[in-house]
Amino acid sequence: MRRFLFVSCLTFFAISPASADMTHRIQSSISLTVDGAASQAVRLPSTLSVSGSNVTLGTAPKFGSYSAGTALGYTPGVFTVTTAGDSFSYSESFIGGDNTPTVLSTTVTAGVVPALPTFGNTTTTAGGVAGTLAGTIATDGALTVTAGGAGTTAIGQVIQELTIK
Repeated sequence: MRRFLFVSCLTFFAISPASADMTHRIQSSISLTVDGAASQAVRLPSTLSVSGSNVTLGTAPKFGSYSAGTALGYTPGVFTVTTAGDSFSYSESFIGGDNTPTVLSTTVTAGVVPALPTFGNTTTTAGGVAGTLAGTIATDGALTVTAGGAGTTAIGQVIQELTIK
């Protein structure tokens, strides 16, 4: 009986099924990007500064008036020495800022901005041109990526993962 039990135990272990989990995953993707045109502009202001000692103000310096398409004007001040023969100091400075634009916005036509603002602080990025930009993934996982024009990006990838536990 012991031999029968021993042989049946050996037979049971010899024919037991293997227990393993197996996972196979395939993931493929293509990303095509065309950059958009952009412009960021900041108008620089006009500034006026006056300082002095032992001077008398006759006519104050002043900014001109705003009008579309022109810069802000400036009229200098008129000063005289208060006590003749004594030391005096006088300083007056004017920095003309950006013109006042006639149009404060631009129109985008087919992804292109025909006229960009020209202010003292302007950052402009040209838009991309798709041109021949393309990408395909075949059923066997083969990637085909065709370069586009300036300002384009094409990324293709195939990921195969096999997990056995």
